[in-house]
Amino acid sequence: MKKSAITAAVLGLSLMLAAAPAHAATETSTHTIKEGDTLWKLSQQYKVNFEQLVKANAKLDPQNLAIGSKVVISAATEKKASKPSAKSEAASQSVKAQSVTASNGTVHAFSDKLQVKATAYSAAASENGKWGAVDYFGNPLKVGTIAVDPNLIPLGTKVYVTGYSHDGLPSGGMIATASDMGGAIKGNRIDIFVPGSSSQASTFGIQDVNVYILK
Repeated sequence: MKKSAITAAVLGLSLMLAAAPAHAATETSTHTIKEGDTLWKLSQQYKVNFEQLVKANAKLDPQNLAIGSKVVISAATEKKASKPSAKSEAASQSVKAQSVTASNGTVHAFSDKLQVKATAYSAAASENGKWGAVDYFGNPLKVGTIAVDPNLIPLGTKVYVTGYSHDGLPSGGMIATASDMGGAIKGNRIDIFVPGSSSQASTFGIQDVNVYILK
């Protein structure tokens, strides 16, 4: 009788354990692309880091997400406030402060300086496709908007651009935001928005410019 009771108890416990849901250390889910979806919108919807979401879906073209395709949403990409390591803190403290003076006399601290090839684009429908005259985040195009390769300059980065020559842009240099992307903008290239027509933007040509990554 006692043996039967113990056996029943063990059997009951085994069934309870078998029925308990298993939780993986990290969970990976997918999102099926619908009309109007962008990786930026999905990063906000699922509360994940945008840059990590882009990297996790490197095979997808962020500018041309095909409806019905799958986007990997991983728990590993969740936004977390990471504490800098002692090594990284020491390295950052050892780097001498760098700054650049804007054409209006304002001094800006920067972390890196890039030399890139620049072209220009306008708000013309022929240059912006179905998205219209807005940047990647849906904001209207304006002076100070630049398109970048996010693998080189992360989207949202504030920069100071110098070395260009164009009547539609501030003389001497300008503060800009990396808020747009383009299919042809890969690697060491940027595309600068300029007001006016497409033909006016084309007069910009290809220019060598300096891009200061502001802190």
